[in-house]
Amino acid sequence: MSAKKPTANEALKQVTYLASALKAPRITEAAARLADHARDAGWTHEEYLAAILDREVAARNASGAQLRIRAAGFAAVKTIEEFDFDAQPAIRQQVAALASGGFLAEARNVVLLGPPGTGKTHLATGLGIAAAHHGHRVLFATATEWVTRLTEAHRAGRLAQELARLRRYGLIIVDEVGYLPFEQDAANLFFQLVSSRYEHASLILTSNLPFSGWGGVFGDQAVAAAMIDRIVHHADVLTLKGASYRLRNRGIETLPSIRETADRDND
Repeated sequence: MSAKKPTANEALKQVTYLASALKAPRITEAAARLADHARDAGWTHEEYLAAILDREVAARNASGAQLRIRAAGFAAVKTIEEFDFDAQPAIRQQVAALASGGFLAEARNVVLLGPPGTGKTHLATGLGIAAAHHGHRVLFATATEWVTRLTEAHRAGRLAQELARLRRYGLIIVDEVGYLPFEQDAANLFFQLVSSRYEHASLILTSNLPFSGWGGVFGDQAVAAAMIDRIVHHADVLTLKGASYRLRNRGIETLPSIRETADRDND
């Protein structure tokens, strides 16, 4: 005598139990929601199973991405889709290509240069969020905050361990390079961070200074040159232009030039 075929409700109860045992509760919802559609569309058992598992994987990826975004330490959550490309049309295609995440697989860097208020931090954050959605771990901090972290590790005698730990992150974002000058020890620590990731994992850096001004930031032209060499060897360099978006509709067209300020200080 053949075994009695379970009813649809009995089968769904079994799915619920198995999904709970697998710690995949979303399978239950997907199985119930797709069942009628699968019957009407004449799906095979394999197609039905694949559709359910696809939704579970997508939900897990989305949940994991949110955890990675929260752990990254972004100053604010800003996506590429929210960026005003009308103000920076020249970089639209380049940013779209970077958002696909290919540069991370190649351990390439991204450098965003331009005056204050042109969207460098927004783009760096947006690319970081895109990287999190692609499954990469991300850390965000300003250049000063990175130096503080490395200084603390150095004083505790665990700089090598900290640099090794950071290499496990697919992307590190260094915001605001050049806003404050570094002492020599701090510059050397920052150089070690760059060197440790060279051809191993990606960096995104933002700066209000052209590369020619980095020597003044790091207090040593040789250190700056060696650092820039490693950063740009495998890098996409994007230059943002225009006035600060913070000054729009304020009756202020431009901010004081950093170069002009430096020139006055040298008079």
